[in-house]
Amino acid sequence: MTLVKQENKATIEKPFEGMTLGGHEQVTFCYDEATGLRAIIAIHNTVLGPSLGGLRMWNYANETEALNDVLRLSRGMTYKAAITGLNLGGGKAVIIGNSKTDKSEALIRRFGRFVESLGGKYITAEDVGINTRDMEYISQETKHVSGLPESMGGGGDPSPVTAYGVYMGMKASAKHKWGSDSLAGKTITVQGTGNVGFYLLQLLNKEGAKLVVADINEDNLKKAVAETGATVVGPNDIYDVQADIYAPCALGATLNDDTIPRLKCEIVAGSANNQLAVEDRDGEALIERGIIYAPDFLINAGGLINVYNEVLGKYNRDRVMRHAETIYSQTLAILERAEAQKITPQLAANHIAEERINSIAAIKTRM
Repeated sequence: MTLVKQENKATIEKPFEGMTLGGHEQVTFCYDEATGLRAIIAIHNTVLGPSLGGLRMWNYANETEALNDVLRLSRGMTYKAAITGLNLGGGKAVIIGNSKTDKSEALIRRFGRFVESLGGKYITAEDVGINTRDMEYISQETKHVSGLPESMGGGGDPSPVTAYGVYMGMKASAKHKWGSDSLAGKTITVQGTGNVGFYLLQLLNKEGAKLVVADINEDNLKKAVAETGATVVGPNDIYDVQADIYAPCALGATLNDDTIPRLKCEIVAGSANNQLAVEDRDGEALIERGIIYAPDFLINAGGLINVYNEVLGKYNRDRVMRHAETIYSQTLAILERAEAQKITPQLAANHIAEERINSIAAIKTRM
């Protein structure tokens, strides 16, 4: 693995001592004084194809926090692409800064030049703090970009597809748990009512679910209540609500030592990445409490499916939605495998993804 600091082309041949990088192929630190750009691009694995993952702009406390986030997210993208049958590897990028006050066209385009310098090994797309206009700016500097506006032949906002995949995973989990995938009359708590969370609320409301929501953004809450009639609770109170399903749709690690004992639900199925703070321990803790967990990197894969179809060319939303619908059968298969093997659903999903990656890697070594 090589760490590259792309400011003066200096290369650091050894990773930082004491740092666990999870088998990443390359981590690139991007800095530009003129625009104030401070970014990290993490490429985890390219066995199945070029790495593809969104660009996140977040006001991290420091570079270490940003690095830890991009490493976790890029690894998740590898597994997400593998388990959904996409010919992609896993990558991710983060920009350190406040997207509302620090973002500029020049900063975003400078990031695009760093993406171009990687020669197609990493394809970027949108994530938290980034929109389709930003993708348009990046496309001025590199062709290795997806998530472009529909006016440019792209797929536009991937949030509706992500939400639909989560909805499919949630219904499959209900089928496994209760014998029926109907969500009518079920109480569902949704943590995070941003783009994906809002579209998920619309799908659940249409089916007749009872909705309880929490968010730190008051405007998002007002919109959710106006459109779906959801009940609002405080951000820290969402874990204590008596519900059938809990849907984490904000940032990750909300399933941890503090929150899992408080949950009063039978299923966890949401769109957030890296929901388990500690994969093995927290996955086991959910099993001990009798709670079914739908692996996040599977059921939130709709957004990746969306941008992958854009990369293939001739984007078609109907084809994308049909692919996202397969998340239902995949979720059922994983839950059944986990139950039969007496392991966590997360571990079962990991095994399936790793089996595909290893089998393709073996083919390549024989060529």
